[in-house]
Amino acid sequence: MSSPKPVESIDQAARKKSVSSLNPLDLFDVRSMLSEEEVMVQDTVARFVDDQVLPVIRDAFEQHRFPKELVPEIAALGLLGSSIDGYDCAGLNAVSYGLICQELERGDSGLRSFVSVQSSLVMFPIYTYGSEEQKQRWLPAMARGEAIGCFGLTEPHGGSDPGNMKTHAKRDGDDWILNGSKMWITNGTVADVAVVWARTDEGVKGFLVEKDMPGFEAPEIENKMSLRASITSALFFDNVRVPAANVLPGVSSLRGPLSCLTQARYGICWGPIGSAQACLAELLDYTQDRILFGRPLSETQLIQARLADWARRITTAQLLALQLGRLKDAGKLDPTQVSLAKWNNVRMALDVARDARDMLGGSGISAEYVPVRHMMNLESVITYEGTESIHQLVVGKELTGSAAF
Repeated sequence: MSSPKPVESIDQAARKKSVSSLNPLDLFDVRSMLSEEEVMVQDTVARFVDDQVLPVIRDAFEQHRFPKELVPEIAALGLLGSSIDGYDCAGLNAVSYGLICQELERGDSGLRSFVSVQSSLVMFPIYTYGSEEQKQRWLPAMARGEAIGCFGLTEPHGGSDPGNMKTHAKRDGDDWILNGSKMWITNGTVADVAVVWARTDEGVKGFLVEKDMPGFEAPEIENKMSLRASITSALFFDNVRVPAANVLPGVSSLRGPLSCLTQARYGICWGPIGSAQACLAELLDYTQDRILFGRPLSETQLIQARLADWARRITTAQLLALQLGRLKDAGKLDPTQVSLAKWNNVRMALDVARDARDMLGGSGISAEYVPVRHMMNLESVITYEGTESIHQLVVGKELTGSAAF
Protein backbone atom coordinates (compact mmCIF):
# COMPACT_ATOMS: atom_id res chain seq x y z
CA MET A 1 0.00 0.00 0.00
CA SER A 2 1.52 3.31 -1.09
CA SER A 3 2.02 6.16 1.35
CA PRO A 4 -0.47 9.00 1.09
CA LYS A 5 0.72 12.18 -0.56
CA PRO A 6 1.70 14.75 2.10
CA VAL A 7 -0.85 17.50 2.55
CA GLU A 8 0.36 21.06 2.10
CA SER A 9 0.30 23.16 5.22
CA ILE A 10 -1.89 26.26 5.20
CA ASP A 11 1.11 28.55 5.19
CA GLN A 12 2.72 26.64 2.31
CA ALA A 13 -0.42 27.06 0.25
CA ALA A 14 -0.69 30.69 1.27
CA ARG A 15 2.87 31.36 0.17
CA LYS A 16 2.14 29.88 -3.23
CA LYS A 17 -0.94 32.04 -3.63
CA SER A 18 0.74 35.13 -2.26
CA VAL A 19 1.97 36.39 -5.61
CA SER A 20 3.34 39.93 -5.56
CA SER A 21 1.46 42.54 -7.52
CA LEU A 22 4.83 43.84 -8.76
CA ASN A 23 6.60 42.46 -11.80
CA PRO A 24 9.83 40.95 -10.41
CA LEU A 25 11.66 42.00 -13.57
CA ASP A 26 10.32 45.57 -13.42
CA LEU A 27 9.84 46.54 -9.77
CA PHE A 28 9.48 50.27 -10.50
CA ASP A 29 6.99 49.70 -13.33
CA VAL A 30 9.21 51.33 -15.94
CA ARG A 31 6.86 49.91 -18.55
CA SER A 32 4.14 52.32 -17.38
CA MET A 33 6.43 55.19 -18.38
CA LEU A 34 6.54 54.04 -22.00
CA SER A 35 4.38 55.33 -24.83
CA GLU A 36 2.00 53.03 -26.68
CA GLU A 37 4.43 52.81 -29.58
CA GLU A 38 7.34 51.97 -27.26
CA VAL A 39 5.29 49.23 -25.57
CA MET A 40 4.34 47.83 -28.97
CA VAL A 41 8.00 47.78 -30.07
CA GLN A 42 9.09 46.01 -26.90
CA ASP A 43 6.31 43.42 -27.10
CA THR A 44 6.98 42.73 -30.77
CA VAL A 45 10.69 42.13 -30.23
CA ALA A 46 10.01 40.11 -27.07
CA ARG A 47 7.74 37.75 -29.02
CA PHE A 48 10.39 37.39 -31.71
CA VAL A 49 13.01 36.53 -29.10
CA ASP A 50 10.73 34.02 -27.35
CA ASP A 51 9.50 32.36 -30.53
CA GLN A 52 12.55 32.40 -32.81
CA VAL A 53 15.72 33.29 -30.92
CA LEU A 54 15.56 31.27 -27.70
CA PRO A 55 14.83 27.94 -29.47
CA VAL A 56 18.06 28.17 -31.53
CA ILE A 57 20.51 30.38 -29.67
CA ARG A 58 21.99 27.80 -27.32
CA ASP A 59 22.95 25.51 -30.18
CA ALA A 60 24.25 28.46 -32.20
CA PHE A 61 26.44 29.50 -29.25
CA GLU A 62 27.77 25.98 -28.75
CA GLN A 63 28.43 25.58 -32.49
CA HIS A 64 30.16 28.97 -32.75
CA ARG A 65 27.63 29.94 -35.42
CA PHE A 66 25.89 33.23 -36.13
CA PRO A 67 22.18 32.40 -36.75
CA LYS A 68 22.03 34.26 -40.04
CA GLU A 69 18.64 32.69 -40.77
CA LEU A 70 17.14 35.18 -38.28
CA VAL A 71 18.26 38.25 -40.27
CA PRO A 72 15.28 38.38 -42.67
CA GLU A 73 12.81 38.47 -39.78
CA ILE A 74 14.92 41.04 -37.91
CA ALA A 75 14.78 43.19 -41.02
CA ALA A 76 11.06 42.58 -41.57
CA LEU A 77 10.39 43.84 -38.04
CA GLY A 78 12.16 47.10 -38.86
CA LEU A 79 14.97 46.58 -36.35
CA LEU A 80 17.83 47.55 -38.68
CA GLY A 81 18.53 51.28 -38.73
CA SER A 82 15.35 51.70 -36.71
CA SER A 83 16.17 55.28 -35.63
CA ILE A 84 16.75 56.57 -39.17
CA ASP A 85 14.05 58.53 -40.96
CA GLY A 86 13.47 57.54 -44.57
CA TYR A 87 15.43 55.12 -46.74
CA ASP A 88 13.01 52.26 -45.83
CA CYS A 89 13.89 52.64 -42.13
CA ALA A 90 11.38 52.68 -39.29
CA GLY A 91 12.14 56.14 -37.86
CA LEU A 92 11.62 55.06 -34.24
CA ASN A 93 12.72 57.12 -31.26
CA ALA A 94 15.76 56.44 -29.09
CA VAL A 95 13.82 54.73 -26.29
CA SER A 96 12.33 52.28 -28.80
CA TYR A 97 15.81 51.48 -30.10
CA GLY A 98 16.95 50.89 -26.52
CA LEU A 99 14.07 48.50 -25.89
CA ILE A 100 14.98 46.65 -29.09
CA CYS A 101 18.51 46.19 -27.75
CA GLN A 102 17.24 45.10 -24.33
CA GLU A 103 14.98 42.39 -25.72
CA LEU A 104 17.53 41.13 -28.25
CA GLU A 105 20.19 40.81 -25.56
CA ARG A 106 17.72 38.92 -23.40
CA GLY A 107 18.16 36.37 -26.16
CA ASP A 108 21.90 36.78 -26.68
CA SER A 109 24.49 39.56 -26.75
CA GLY A 110 25.69 38.35 -30.13
CA LEU A 111 22.36 39.04 -31.79
CA ARG A 112 22.16 42.48 -30.22
CA SER A 113 25.74 43.12 -31.38
CA PHE A 114 24.74 42.33 -34.96
CA VAL A 115 21.88 44.84 -34.87
CA SER A 116 24.00 47.44 -33.04
CA VAL A 117 26.76 47.29 -35.61
CA GLN A 118 24.42 47.35 -38.59
CA SER A 119 22.35 50.20 -37.18
CA SER A 120 24.68 52.41 -35.13
CA LEU A 121 28.11 51.79 -36.58
CA VAL A 122 27.36 51.39 -40.29
CA MET A 123 23.98 52.87 -41.20
CA PHE A 124 24.39 55.84 -38.82
CA PRO A 125 27.68 57.13 -40.32
CA ILE A 126 26.40 56.65 -43.87
CA TYR A 127 23.22 58.54 -42.94
CA THR A 128 25.08 61.27 -41.03
CA TYR A 129 28.25 61.74 -43.07
CA GLY A 130 27.52 60.10 -46.41
CA SER A 131 26.56 61.55 -49.76
CA GLU A 132 23.00 61.17 -51.01
CA GLU A 133 24.24 58.64 -53.55
CA GLN A 134 25.84 56.58 -50.76
CA LYS A 135 22.67 56.76 -48.68
CA GLN A 136 20.47 55.64 -51.54
CA ARG A 137 22.79 52.80 -52.44
CA TRP A 138 23.30 51.32 -48.99
CA LEU A 139 20.65 52.33 -46.46
CA PRO A 140 17.52 50.73 -48.01
CA ALA A 141 19.41 47.50 -48.72
CA MET A 142 20.73 47.41 -45.17
CA ALA A 143 17.31 48.13 -43.68
CA ARG A 144 15.95 45.14 -45.64
CA GLY A 145 18.83 42.93 -44.51
CA GLU A 146 19.96 42.50 -48.11
CA ALA A 147 23.35 44.06 -47.32
CA ILE A 148 25.37 43.63 -44.14
CA GLY A 149 27.97 46.07 -42.88
CA CYS A 150 30.82 46.19 -40.38
CA PHE A 151 32.77 48.99 -38.69
CA GLY A 152 36.56 49.12 -38.80
CA LEU A 153 38.15 51.27 -36.11
CA THR A 154 39.89 49.09 -33.49
CA GLU A 155 43.40 47.99 -34.37
CA PRO A 156 45.55 45.19 -32.90
CA HIS A 157 47.84 47.57 -31.01
CA GLY A 158 45.38 50.44 -30.45
CA GLY A 159 42.55 49.23 -28.25
CA SER A 160 41.23 52.16 -26.26
CA ASP A 161 43.39 54.72 -28.10
CA PRO A 162 41.83 55.26 -31.55
CA GLY A 163 44.04 58.30 -32.09
CA ASN A 164 46.94 55.86 -32.36
CA MET A 165 45.57 54.20 -35.50
CA LYS A 166 48.09 53.08 -38.12
CA THR A 167 45.70 52.34 -40.99
CA HIS A 168 46.22 55.04 -43.59
CA ALA A 169 45.10 56.10 -47.05
CA LYS A 170 46.78 58.25 -49.68
CA ARG A 171 45.37 59.89 -52.76
CA ASP A 172 46.19 58.37 -56.14
CA GLY A 173 44.47 60.43 -58.81
CA ASP A 174 40.72 60.22 -58.16
CA ASP A 175 41.16 57.17 -55.91
CA TRP A 176 42.58 56.41 -52.50
CA ILE A 177 45.06 53.61 -51.66
CA LEU A 178 44.26 52.05 -48.29
CA ASN A 179 46.71 50.03 -46.17
CA GLY A 180 46.51 48.66 -42.64
CA SER A 181 44.47 46.30 -40.48
CA LYS A 182 41.61 46.25 -38.00
CA MET A 183 40.81 43.74 -35.26
CA TRP A 184 37.79 42.41 -33.33
CA ILE A 185 35.30 43.43 -36.01
CA THR A 186 31.71 42.19 -35.60
CA ASN A 187 30.11 40.99 -38.88
CA GLY A 188 33.40 41.43 -40.78
CA THR A 189 33.51 38.10 -42.60
CA VAL A 190 29.91 38.33 -43.87
CA ALA A 191 29.86 42.08 -44.51
CA ASP A 192 29.14 43.46 -47.95
CA VAL A 193 30.71 46.78 -46.98
CA ALA A 194 33.04 47.93 -44.22
CA VAL A 195 33.06 51.48 -42.87
CA VAL A 196 36.81 51.80 -42.34
CA TRP A 197 38.42 54.74 -40.58
CA ALA A 198 41.93 55.66 -41.66
CA ARG A 199 44.44 58.46 -41.35
CA THR A 200 45.00 60.68 -44.36
CA ASP A 201 46.88 63.91 -45.03
CA GLU A 202 43.47 65.58 -44.74
CA GLY A 203 42.47 64.08 -41.38
CA VAL A 204 40.70 60.89 -40.33
CA LYS A 205 38.29 59.80 -43.05
CA GLY A 206 35.72 57.05 -43.43
CA PHE A 207 35.97 54.72 -46.41
CA LEU A 208 33.26 52.37 -47.70
CA VAL A 209 35.32 49.31 -48.54
CA GLU A 210 33.34 46.74 -50.48
CA LYS A 211 33.91 43.03 -49.97
CA ASP A 212 35.13 42.32 -53.52
CA MET A 213 37.75 45.09 -53.69
CA PRO A 214 41.18 43.57 -54.47
CA GLY A 215 43.52 43.54 -51.50
CA PHE A 216 40.75 43.39 -48.89
CA GLU A 217 40.45 40.30 -46.69
CA ALA A 218 38.24 39.62 -43.66
CA PRO A 219 39.10 36.28 -42.01
CA GLU A 220 36.98 35.15 -39.07
CA ILE A 221 38.54 34.96 -35.60
CA GLU A 222 38.14 31.45 -34.24
CA ASN A 223 38.34 29.85 -30.78
CA LYS A 224 36.37 32.53 -28.96
CA MET A 225 34.88 31.70 -25.58
CA SER A 226 32.55 34.72 -25.72
CA LEU A 227 30.06 36.02 -28.31
CA ARG A 228 30.18 32.64 -29.98
CA ALA A 229 26.85 33.27 -31.74
CA SER A 230 28.39 36.33 -33.39
CA ILE A 231 30.92 36.69 -36.20
CA THR A 232 34.14 38.41 -35.15
CA SER A 233 36.79 39.13 -37.76
CA ALA A 234 40.05 40.78 -38.61
CA LEU A 235 40.24 43.16 -41.58
CA PHE A 236 43.35 43.48 -43.75
CA PHE A 237 43.96 46.13 -46.42
CA ASP A 238 46.84 45.65 -48.83
CA ASN A 239 46.91 48.54 -51.31
CA VAL A 240 43.13 48.52 -51.59
CA ARG A 241 42.03 51.02 -54.24
CA VAL A 242 38.97 52.91 -53.02
CA PRO A 243 37.24 55.31 -55.44
CA ALA A 244 36.47 58.83 -54.24
CA ALA A 245 32.76 58.00 -54.49
CA ASN A 246 33.29 55.57 -51.55
CA VAL A 247 34.67 58.18 -49.15
CA LEU A 248 32.27 59.67 -46.59
CA PRO A 249 32.35 63.39 -47.44
CA GLY A 250 30.85 64.76 -44.22
CA VAL A 251 33.70 64.34 -41.74
CA SER A 252 37.52 64.46 -41.64
CA SER A 253 38.40 63.91 -37.98
CA LEU A 254 38.09 61.46 -35.11
CA ARG A 255 34.74 63.10 -34.40
CA GLY A 256 33.30 60.80 -37.06
CA PRO A 257 34.09 57.40 -35.53
CA LEU A 258 33.66 58.67 -31.96
CA SER A 259 30.14 59.88 -32.72
CA CYS A 260 29.33 56.42 -34.07
CA LEU A 261 30.63 54.82 -30.88
CA THR A 262 28.37 57.07 -28.82
CA GLN A 263 25.40 55.76 -30.80
CA ALA A 264 26.44 52.15 -30.28
CA ARG A 265 27.22 52.63 -26.59
CA TYR A 266 23.76 54.05 -26.09
CA GLY A 267 22.25 50.75 -27.24
CA ILE A 268 24.66 48.84 -24.99
CA CYS A 269 23.33 50.81 -22.02
CA TRP A 270 20.01 49.00 -22.60
CA GLY A 271 21.08 45.60 -23.89
CA PRO A 272 22.64 44.06 -20.77
CA ILE A 273 19.47 44.78 -18.81
CA GLY A 274 17.93 42.01 -20.89
CA SER A 275 20.76 39.61 -20.00
CA ALA A 276 20.33 40.34 -16.30
CA GLN A 277 16.56 39.93 -16.51
CA ALA A 278 17.01 36.55 -18.20
CA CYS A 279 19.27 35.42 -15.36
CA LEU A 280 16.91 36.68 -12.66
CA ALA A 281 13.86 35.07 -14.27
CA GLU A 282 15.58 31.69 -14.52
CA LEU A 283 16.88 31.80 -10.94
CA LEU A 284 13.48 32.77 -9.52
CA ASP A 285 12.10 29.55 -10.98
CA TYR A 286 15.14 27.47 -10.06
CA THR A 287 15.27 28.55 -6.42
CA GLN A 288 11.59 27.77 -5.94
CA ASP A 289 11.99 24.29 -7.38
CA ARG A 290 15.35 23.38 -5.84
CA ILE A 291 14.84 21.74 -2.42
CA LEU A 292 17.76 21.66 0.01
CA PHE A 293 17.65 20.82 3.74
CA GLY A 294 13.90 20.32 3.51
CA ARG A 295 12.86 23.63 1.95
CA PRO A 296 13.11 25.54 -1.32
CA LEU A 297 16.23 27.66 -1.83
CA SER A 298 13.94 30.66 -2.30
CA GLU A 299 12.98 30.50 1.40
CA THR A 300 16.52 31.03 2.67
CA GLN A 301 17.73 34.47 3.73
CA LEU A 302 21.00 34.31 1.78
CA ILE A 303 19.25 33.51 -1.51
CA GLN A 304 16.60 36.19 -1.00
CA ALA A 305 19.24 38.80 -0.19
CA ARG A 306 21.12 38.01 -3.39
CA LEU A 307 17.99 38.01 -5.55
CA ALA A 308 16.91 41.29 -3.99
CA ASP A 309 20.31 42.81 -4.77
CA TRP A 310 19.95 41.80 -8.40
CA ALA A 311 16.49 43.38 -8.54
CA ARG A 312 17.85 46.60 -6.99
CA ARG A 313 20.63 46.81 -9.54
CA ILE A 314 18.41 45.91 -12.50
CA THR A 315 15.89 48.56 -11.45
CA THR A 316 18.62 51.20 -11.18
CA ALA A 317 19.87 50.27 -14.65
CA GLN A 318 16.35 50.45 -16.11
CA LEU A 319 15.81 53.96 -14.74
CA LEU A 320 19.23 55.11 -15.96
CA ALA A 321 18.57 53.76 -19.45
CA LEU A 322 15.11 55.29 -19.69
CA GLN A 323 16.30 58.74 -18.61
CA LEU A 324 19.23 58.44 -21.02
CA GLY A 325 16.78 57.67 -23.82
CA ARG A 326 14.57 60.61 -22.94
CA LEU A 327 17.63 62.90 -22.98
CA LYS A 328 18.65 61.51 -26.37
CA ASP A 329 15.19 62.02 -27.82
CA ALA A 330 15.22 65.60 -26.49
CA GLY A 331 18.59 66.29 -28.14
CA LYS A 332 20.25 66.83 -24.75
CA LEU A 333 22.45 63.73 -24.57
CA ASP A 334 26.07 64.18 -23.46
CA PRO A 335 28.63 61.41 -24.18
CA THR A 336 29.66 61.38 -20.51
CA GLN A 337 26.13 60.34 -19.60
CA VAL A 338 26.44 57.42 -22.01
CA SER A 339 29.76 56.43 -20.43
CA LEU A 340 28.22 56.45 -16.94
CA ALA A 341 25.27 54.31 -18.03
CA LYS A 342 27.41 51.88 -20.03
CA TRP A 343 29.78 51.46 -17.10
CA ASN A 344 26.98 50.95 -14.57
CA ASN A 345 24.65 48.77 -16.59
CA VAL A 346 27.17 46.35 -18.08
CA ARG A 347 28.90 45.93 -14.72
CA MET A 348 25.49 45.27 -13.17
CA ALA A 349 24.64 42.59 -15.71
CA LEU A 350 28.00 40.88 -15.52
CA ASP A 351 27.83 40.75 -11.71
CA VAL A 352 24.28 39.36 -11.84
CA ALA A 353 25.24 36.71 -14.41
CA ARG A 354 28.28 35.64 -12.41
CA ASP A 355 26.28 35.39 -9.19
CA ALA A 356 23.47 33.53 -10.97
CA ARG A 357 25.97 31.04 -12.28
CA ASP A 358 27.26 30.54 -8.75
CA MET A 359 23.76 30.16 -7.30
CA LEU A 360 23.07 27.31 -9.70
CA GLY A 361 25.87 25.29 -8.13
CA GLY A 362 27.27 22.62 -10.41
CA SER A 363 24.48 23.25 -12.90
CA GLY A 364 25.82 26.75 -13.38
CA ILE A 365 28.44 25.63 -15.87
CA SER A 366 25.83 23.89 -18.04
CA ALA A 367 24.41 25.54 -21.14
CA GLU A 368 21.06 24.11 -20.06
CA TYR A 369 20.85 27.29 -17.99
CA VAL A 370 21.35 30.77 -19.43
CA PRO A 371 23.64 32.52 -16.89
CA VAL A 372 26.95 31.02 -18.04
CA ARG A 373 26.27 32.01 -21.67
CA HIS A 374 25.29 35.53 -20.69
CA MET A 375 28.26 35.73 -18.33
CA MET A 376 30.71 34.76 -21.06
CA ASN A 377 29.14 37.20 -23.52
CA LEU A 378 29.20 40.05 -21.04
CA GLU A 379 32.93 39.60 -20.54
CA SER A 380 33.19 40.98 -24.09
CA VAL A 381 30.45 43.59 -23.72
CA ILE A 382 32.23 45.14 -20.74
CA THR A 383 35.34 45.49 -22.91
CA TYR A 384 34.13 46.63 -26.31
CA GLU A 385 32.84 50.11 -27.14
CA GLY A 386 35.15 51.42 -24.41
CA THR A 387 36.40 49.39 -21.47
CA GLU A 388 34.99 49.91 -18.00
CA SER A 389 38.18 51.73 -17.00
CA ILE A 390 37.95 54.16 -19.91
CA HIS A 391 34.34 55.02 -19.06
CA GLN A 392 35.33 55.60 -15.44
CA LEU A 393 38.01 58.01 -16.63
CA VAL A 394 35.57 59.78 -18.95
CA VAL A 395 33.33 60.44 -15.95
CA GLY A 396 36.39 61.42 -13.89
CA LYS A 397 37.41 63.96 -16.51
CA GLU A 398 33.92 65.45 -16.45
CA LEU A 399 34.07 65.77 -12.67
CA THR A 400 37.60 67.17 -12.37
CA GLY A 401 38.29 68.81 -15.71
CA SER A 402 41.52 66.81 -16.06
CA ALA A 403 42.07 63.98 -18.56
CA ALA A 404 43.80 61.02 -16.91
CA PHE A 405 44.13 58.94 -20.10
